[in-house]
Amino acid sequence: MRVIGGEAKGRRLFSVPGQTTRPITDRVKEALFDILAGRVQGARFLDLFAGTGGVGIEALSRGAHKAIFVERDERALATLRRNLSTTQLASRAQVVRRDVFKFIAGYEGEPFDIIYVAPPQYQGLWAKTLRALDGSTLLIPGTLVIAQIHPKEYEPLELRQLILTDQRKYGSTLLCFYEATSYCGASHPGSA
Repeated sequence: MRVIGGEAKGRRLFSVPGQTTRPITDRVKEALFDILAGRVQGARFLDLFAGTGGVGIEALSRGAHKAIFVERDERALATLRRNLSTTQLASRAQVVRRDVFKFIAGYEGEPFDIIYVAPPQYQGLWAKTLRALDGSTLLIPGTLVIAQIHPKEYEPLELRQLILTDQRKYGSTLLCFYEATSYCGASHPGSA
C-alpha cells in the first residue's frame, strides 16, 4: 500500500494490525483518482470509516485543501496518524475519533466537496451512512459521495438529495458515485 500520485507519491503506508480494516488496493485507488481527476485540487475531503487513511491521504497528496478523517478504532487511528506523519501531510488533515453517525449528526462546519465512505462490509453501514448524509449540512450541490462496497452489498437506495451517477466494479470492490443535487440542510446560505 502506497501513495500513488502527487507530492507524497511513492511513500509507503502502514496497515492496521489484524483484520478490522480492509484497505483499498492500489489498483482501485488509482482508478478512483483517475475518475476524480481535477475535482481533488483544492477540495474539502471527508474520509469516513477512514481506517489507514489511504484515500484521504491520496487526496491530500494530489492537492486537496483539507481532509477530515473519521475513525473510532484505536489501532486504526494510531496507524492513520503514523501515515499522515510519514507522508508529511498532517498539517492539512484533521483526525476525529468518533462514531461516523454521531459525527454526521453533530457536524457544524463547512460542507465537503468529496466524501468517501468505506465501512466494514456486510453490515448495511454503507446504506445507513448514505441515508444519514442525504439532506445533511455536510453536502452542497455538486458534492460527490463515493461508497466502497462489495458488489453483493449493493441495493438501490431511495434518497432525496443524492443521485447515483456511476458505478465501477474492480474484482470484489464496487465504487458507487452519488452526487448531491440541491440544498437540504437549513443552515446553508440561500436554502429554503
